[in-house]
Amino acid sequence: MRAPRGTQDILPGTSEKWQYVEKKLTDICRRYNYKEIRTPIFEHTELFQRGVGDSTDIVQKEMYTFEDRGGRSITLRPEGTASTVRSFVQNKLFGLPNQPTKLFYIGPMFRYERPQQGRLRQFVQFGIEALGSDDPSVDAEVMALAMNAYEELGLKSLKLVLNSLGDKQSREDHKNALVQHFSPHKEELCADCQVRLDQNPLRVLDCKKDKDHPAMATAPSILDYLNETSREYFEKVKAHLDVMGIAYEVDPNLVRGLDYYNHTAFEIMSEAEGFGAITTLSGGGRYNGLVEDIGGPETSGIGFAMSIERLLMALEAEGIELPIEDSLDCYIVALGERAEKEAVRLSYQLRQAGVQVDKDYLQRKMKGQFKAADRLHAKYVVVLGEREIEQDAVSVKDMKSGEQIELPLDKIIGFLNKKLAGGNE
Repeated sequence: MRAPRGTQDILPGTSEKWQYVEKKLTDICRRYNYKEIRTPIFEHTELFQRGVGDSTDIVQKEMYTFEDRGGRSITLRPEGTASTVRSFVQNKLFGLPNQPTKLFYIGPMFRYERPQQGRLRQFVQFGIEALGSDDPSVDAEVMALAMNAYEELGLKSLKLVLNSLGDKQSREDHKNALVQHFSPHKEELCADCQVRLDQNPLRVLDCKKDKDHPAMATAPSILDYLNETSREYFEKVKAHLDVMGIAYEVDPNLVRGLDYYNHTAFEIMSEAEGFGAITTLSGGGRYNGLVEDIGGPETSGIGFAMSIERLLMALEAEGIELPIEDSLDCYIVALGERAEKEAVRLSYQLRQAGVQVDKDYLQRKMKGQFKAADRLHAKYVVVLGEREIEQDAVSVKDMKSGEQIELPLDKIIGFLNKKLAGGNE
């Protein structure tokens, strides 16, 4: 038996990196006052049809959808925004006194697509959503949080790219211009883009197959269709980034294809050598209409999502070693039946006192037990033998210095806690 295609086992030695990254992301969210939300891994299919969009590749080609025993159509979540907004509406978070509602999530998502490096069928996504404010400073805050996260983990080869999609009127004017521009070339575009041109022309700009078509280079820019309100909003977002000293580039071709996206859209990319052809680490944008589509009151929001797998790939590409300690506080070496019994009691007491402890479970001799302690990078080894049991004592060896002392058995917990805390005996 093997794991299904497009999935992976995260084994000890690697899982510690995931834990470190997730803890760092959680801490950054705490500093920005974003609270964690945990939503179901599966939802009613209609949620994603509404929340992601019927015309998207995700809904049309990539979702894991099935009927449950009650005949209901259920889908494993392909992204986190729709579930977060559904929970926001269902639990009436919009009625809480503290607004905007600032949420973050970390969890597995599922998409049926061709597996490749950094793109799996089950992947872990971290994302945030700020719901209930139209202030441009929230847009800047969301981008700052994302950049902060990457930088604090050590990444340097980063590029923040942003664009404005404008308000509803600006988008409508731009979409009409795109249809007019691409229509003479419709038959030259891929089958997907021929459909997109009728359903959602913005998504033509984001096509990977037609990206080198000459018409792409001359396509009308959204920035030329921004009205005064949209242009002013975009200038304020950029001004807030400037105040924080966050560098960025404006890319008029950066789009979000869903109807409810408006104003700010952004991506963060890795420019690290050897990172791969797909350079995007995360993407996000501002949206209006999504909360209403899911049955809530008129509420604007902004958010982004990042793949933890791609984050770890970027760290590897830049040669960044996470500061993960691979050691054991204490290993108990026990010799003889009475010592074995005492080792069980002592290890339990030490663990209750906060000490990380392991012992032998394979009836190895003393030499084998010391080798096991070495492999586990134990800081201290506590030796229990017949002599120690008779004297109600233990021998303690500092594995770094080689120093070995004998202590009364009832002093070992205090001794180890002091030593591990950096104190003296």
